[in-house]
Amino acid sequence: MLELKPSNSFYRAARTWFRLSRFGLAALVLSFATAAANAQDRHAGFYYPSVTTSETYVARANTMPQAGREMRIGFITGMTSQQLAAPYAPTYAIFAKGEESQKMIIVALSEESFDTLFRARALLAQMTAMVRASDLFREMGVEDFFTSLDLVKLFGFTQLTISDGDRFTHQITID
Repeated sequence: MLELKPSNSFYRAARTWFRLSRFGLAALVLSFATAAANAQDRHAGFYYPSVTTSETYVARANTMPQAGREMRIGFITGMTSQQLAAPYAPTYAIFAKGEESQKMIIVALSEESFDTLFRARALLAQMTAMVRASDLFREMGVEDFFTSLDLVKLFGFTQLTISDGDRFTHQITID
């Protein structure tokens, strides 16, 4: 009777297949996890790439009682109007999304604008300087310690996403 014995090459092939299948399974699990995360953020993949970094900011401000969808859209429209009135092309687009326009999104319009977390934070710091000079902050007496993220909270935004529009996306949950 002919006895079949697996050869060493058979064992090597089986081991290799097993290793690759484990890698494939891990990749499959990772892709499902990424898809699930993107499903929660339906704007990822359309307005900006998948979120690469995130944080939660605990605001020092409370949402203004009159803050609502209309006020948030008005704020974004005002910011956009200021950009378009400048004598140079805007470097980023700013808009609000979500059922109640509660998600602020900032996306670079050119390469290398804010493609790192540090450049994104630099933009937010620059916005803080502009906000601190505003009548609203001076009237409230908070210009020395409120930031642009506190202004975002005042208007009732719950999330701010900033992206280079290519590979980098930082998302801040505003508490």
